[in-house]
Order: sequence, then C-alpha cells, then structure tokens
Amino acid sequence: MAHCTVLESLLTQAAAGPLPEWPRVAEAVTVRRVAAGGAVFLQDVEHPFVHAVQQGVLKLSYLSEDGTEWIKSFASEGRFFASLAALAPGGRTSFMVSALEDAVLESVDYRLLATLAGRHLAWSRALQALTMVYAARKEARERELLTLKAEARYLRFCAAEPELARRIPQKDLARHLGLTPVGLNRIVMRLRRLTGS
Repeated sequence: MAHCTVLESLLTQAAAGPLPEWPRVAEAVTVRRVAAGGAVFLQDVEHPFVHAVQQGVLKLSYLSEDGTEWIKSFASEGRFFASLAALAPGGRTSFMVSALEDAVLESVDYRLLATLAGRHLAWSRALQALTMVYAARKEARERELLTLKAEARYLRFCAAEPELARRIPQKDLARHLGLTPVGLNRIVMRLRRLTGS
C-alpha cells in the first residue's frame, strides 16, 4: 500500500470527516519520484489522474503552437493538481506539468474517486470542495492578471507565497506573472533600491 498522507489529508479535510472505503483508494494510490526537469504529464494526452505533492515544486504550463511557454501556476508541498479537461471521459490534458525540483507525488485515478462519489455523500462533498478550491485559485489568478500592474502582481505573489517565491527560478516566475525575465529583473532591482535590501 502506498504511503499517501497528502492525498488522505486533502480529501478528508475537504469532506470534513472520514471517507468511506478509504483503504480502496489508498491501495490505488501510487507514489512517484520525478527528477528536476522531468515531466509529470504532457499537454494534449489522456491523463485522468489527480496528483498531490509530498515534496518539491512543480510548474503547470501551456505551450503555444510556436513553442512559447505560459506558466499558469505552481504546486508545492501539500497542494494538489489535475487537468480538469483530462478528468472528463475521453478528455485530454490542456496543459503540461514538469518538476522544478526533485519531486515526490501521490497520484490516483480520478475515475475511482468519481465512482465513490456516486456512492457516498462524503466523497461527493470532498470532490466538490476540491473543485471549488481549484476554481477559486483560477479566478484569483485571472483577476490579478487582468487588474493589477506588473509590480503589484509580483508583490502580491511574494506576499502570498514567500517560500515559493524563493524557490522558483526568476525566469519561471516572470512567465507566471506575464512578464519577460528582463522586465521582472527591473522590478526586483527597483524594489531593492527603494527598500535598501
């Protein structure tokens, strides 16, 4: 049986109580190591899995037709991620995920969770709560990109995720904030001059 502490914690917290048939899920969880630079999954592939991060930092990004990378978000310890498009029957991933650091992930097939949600209210509640968390993150991200200036986006990210801001390469943080690496570097240097740090 896989050691799936993060998924169990996330799901039971989302359900606000114990989950029926949890041993069945625990048996289905796989624990996977991904080396820095390695892919968890690629864009436009079948991958109906939910992942939780035991260790490491992952970047979730879109690749445009010309190969340009747009980083939608990051996931670190205690967070979960999945491509919602790939969870639908016959669906395919709309983005790719790769490791920025050596990572350890817990993964489970969403179809098993959906089956349990069809049988048990607690599982249905857990999946709905996690979907709401995911949607709230996406909404906050869209609002920041559309309403905040570049420097404000950078400051907000650093305030909300100080440890993550230290662990993410500046070029990747720039892509996440919708900036060029040079543009973000200018902001960082200007703020350092203003604060004297």
